[in-house]
Amino acid sequence: MSIRSLNGTDFTAMVIAGAEQLGQHAEHVNSLNVFPVPDGDTGTNMNLTMTAGVAEIKRKSSASIGEAAGILSKGLLMGARGNSGVILSQLFRGFSRSAAAHEELNTIQFAAALQNGVDAAYKAVVKPVEGTILTVAKEAAKHATYYARRTNDITELMNEVLIKAKEALAMTPEMLPVLKQVGVVDSGGQGLVYIYEGFMEVLLREGGSRSMIQKESVPSAAMKPSAQPEPVTTKAAQVIAPEMPLSAQARLETEDIEFLYDMEFFINRELGENAGTAFDDETFRKALSINGDSIIIIADDEVIKVHVHSKTPGDVLNLALKYGEITQIHILNMREQHRDLLTAGMDGAASPDLFADIPQEKTSTLEEAVLPADEMAPYGFIAVSSGDGIAEIFKSLGVDIVLSGGQTMNPSTEDFVKAVRSIAAEQVFILPNNSNIVLAAEQARELLEDERRITVIPSKTIPQGMAAAFAFQEDESAETNRDQMLEAISRVQSGQVTHAVRDTQYDELDIKAGHYIGIHNSKIVATDESMLRACEGLLAQMLESGDEVVTILEGEEADPEVTGALAAWLEEQYPAAEVEVHQGGQPVYYYLFSVES
Repeated sequence: MSIRSLNGTDFTAMVIAGAEQLGQHAEHVNSLNVFPVPDGDTGTNMNLTMTAGVAEIKRKSSASIGEAAGILSKGLLMGARGNSGVILSQLFRGFSRSAAAHEELNTIQFAAALQNGVDAAYKAVVKPVEGTILTVAKEAAKHATYYARRTNDITELMNEVLIKAKEALAMTPEMLPVLKQVGVVDSGGQGLVYIYEGFMEVLLREGGSRSMIQKESVPSAAMKPSAQPEPVTTKAAQVIAPEMPLSAQARLETEDIEFLYDMEFFINRELGENAGTAFDDETFRKALSINGDSIIIIADDEVIKVHVHSKTPGDVLNLALKYGEITQIHILNMREQHRDLLTAGMDGAASPDLFADIPQEKTSTLEEAVLPADEMAPYGFIAVSSGDGIAEIFKSLGVDIVLSGGQTMNPSTEDFVKAVRSIAAEQVFILPNNSNIVLAAEQARELLEDERRITVIPSKTIPQGMAAAFAFQEDESAETNRDQMLEAISRVQSGQVTHAVRDTQYDELDIKAGHYIGIHNSKIVATDESMLRACEGLLAQMLESGDEVVTILEGEEADPEVTGALAAWLEEQYPAAEVEVHQGGQPVYYYLFSVES
């Protein structure tokens, strides 16, 4: 029996099954990291995000798919963790907007909702990279739009979506060379495939023919968690990597970035000399495109939100002033960012995430701060960290709230929202200190943009966060402080030492399970069976002039004898360097290193 339309009850069952399928395989996805380090987290983040959505949709069930999708979207949005979780929430946010006016969806409407979800997800990522979950979702939705005109059966359409998603997943190594190097595919895309498998399982149970899915060698949705799906690996390996724009960024020449100023701002159409001027979206877009790209315009009767990459930011702002008063201006020099990425080495996504941590304690309950405007402090700070010692360092630098989290337990969007609301400050700075947390912090900023001024400083490591917090000056403006903190981040090199969880080949390094590995920024540069020699090899790569400030953060499993020997080695080899040693208490990584010029 075919299913010709999808209502809220059916959709809820599909979402629950998709979450269950993902949950069963979350550890498998976690283990699929290009780098052989013990902190893979994509499965955990996607699972926690879906769990938040399922909790919401179970609490407020609806037979209307428009209402059910909206309820799910709200739960996912607030529960989103990590880059993969934020992108997943945006996929369903766009889906819900397309479904909002419908009680049920037919095949064409369902395909359109999938495509709308892809559009929303791409818009949420400033610099989308192909070969990730975005690609898998895009190719599946594109095929759905094509195939929906050829069937009125939701089950048949979903099967085609699943097949295409798996085909796209298998092709991700061809799009991101770092995946191909290790012989793996994208873990975020794998997580999405598991969700789609759960969708398919419900539709087959409700009325589809199970023989339908045999036309392609696609793993059954009922596969046991220990089974390894054929399309998700290449012959070289059976581990899957998370989204990794690092190699794409590393291969890009800085001067190739033509439209170098990344701009985001609002136009208040009710204020300014030109308030009330009629706005023509197409005309405005064409004017921006003369010297810009990556243009996003969201307009309503009161406010216009603008995002653009431009050669001439002054011209953009002058153009915007024709329609009202400009507010909340954010301008970043992407060439400068790219130089920072190459010199400080931290890419815009988890690859792997340096100084990723496991939370050691539950985040305390945060109460919303409600004070008169004249009693609000000018500034407040939120930082993400793990390890009692690191948390104490951040507090000593003036951070108001330290959220416990890191690579394997990222704070959600809701965690950031609650933290912001608990601080009685007019301007709040957020230090994510982990590349996999930046998107969730940015999503919280967008949710609260009408009630609080928030700036996310894109710190990708603990040392970067510390440098940013140290650079803050209470008597300076928010804009000046932002610039000074970004400048401080650019001067920091980050390193970490952990152990390999499996044998692997990385560049010219032959890495053995159990051996120690040193990661400089986002690249493994040293490996040895001796912890001390691994540390020395890493620091030798990080120190350039020899007179830098070197900070050593000891993890909870650091060896005091190694620490002493390492300090003595630094004094002998780099006598001009200034060395500081602190108890960090972080898990997973024996040592975190900061080298600052």
